[in-house]
Amino acid sequence: MIYLKAFIAGFVSTLVFHQGVLWLLYAVGFSPRAPWNMTPVPPLNIPAVISLAFWGGLWGILLWALIGASSGGTYWIMALLIGALGPSLVAWFVVMPMKGMGLAGGWDPKIIVSGLLLNGGWGLGTALLIRLLTRVNVS
Repeated sequence: MIYLKAFIAGFVSTLVFHQGVLWLLYAVGFSPRAPWNMTPVPPLNIPAVISLAFWGGLWGILLWALIGASSGGTYWIMALLIGALGPSLVAWFVVMPMKGMGLAGGWDPKIIVSGLLLNGGWGLGTALLIRLLTRVNVS
């Protein structure tokens, strides 16, 4: 049941925290990408943000597996660091090259910084939501 809660936390954190940080970056002109992208993406033609949230849910399971035994400040620091680095490194060195963008989006500093901020916010949000879901009996 905890892994289902971790998936839900990662999914919701993508929609709220990740996209919330993207909204802030977009609002101040730091990111050209608008948040909550509803453009259909293959193979299921679902909105891009829902596809991203699904992957956020899977990352939430992995995040929980890595931080679940932690407590106190260590829990939050690990959530921030793993959240910022894990998805960012995969995006920079796997996803972007697959999409023809080159490693780390051509090493554009805005891509690097925004990735760390977005995914760090996602990691903290996921950790918070997991804590909330494990305190409330939703089974």
